[in-house]
Amino acid sequence: MAGKEQEHEGASTKELLIEACRRNNTDLLTEILASLDKSQSSEEAVAALLNDTTTVMGNHLYHEAASQGNYEIIDMLLDQPGFECDPTNRLEGDTPLHSAIRWINSEPPAQREFGNSLVDMMLEAGSSTRVKNKGGLTPLQLVDPRNKVLRELIQKHEYASLNKGDFVGAGDVAVSASAQKHNQISQQEDDDEEEDDDAEFSGSDDEERAEWERRRRAKRS
Repeated sequence: MAGKEQEHEGASTKELLIEACRRNNTDLLTEILASLDKSQSSEEAVAALLNDTTTVMGNHLYHEAASQGNYEIIDMLLDQPGFECDPTNRLEGDTPLHSAIRWINSEPPAQREFGNSLVDMMLEAGSSTRVKNKGGLTPLQLVDPRNKVLRELIQKHEYASLNKGDFVGAGDVAVSASAQKHNQISQQEDDDEEEDDDAEFSGSDDEERAEWERRRRAKRS
């Protein structure tokens, strides 16, 4: 199996990759990656092979694994440098996250806990909750309304993604606004005090003027 298209037991490298992802066969995937020759074993070449391999229906490897709920093979794929989290397939325009949710919806309720763990792993790895398929639906909109735990899980990740870094920025803005307001109040108080001093000391007498200047300097210091 020296090249991507070299036949091995009647199947090409790409066909074997598809089979590994469909069958959750981590041993086969490990064998394929280990058997690539040096010209194909760089991180960039491996990433291109994993990201560009598609079925005749236009599914990527990630779609094939996600549509079967194949947790172990997905975990292995996500560990590969440069692996793409949000490719879209040709038929529905689904991302693998869409595919995983379609699989969860088709499974019995007893399988939901496992399915939700799968989605959580995909989200942690970087799958987007905001990509819409050709039907205009996000992954969240595909979730069975009865699966409240999964809906809350996706919403939590979506909220965290939308607000990433905003809390620090908001705090900085709040501190800045508070400091600005404090400065404005302090300046206004100084102006009011000066006006009071002007009213108390008319400046018509030299001694009063000197006393007024002394008190003004003391307050500023």
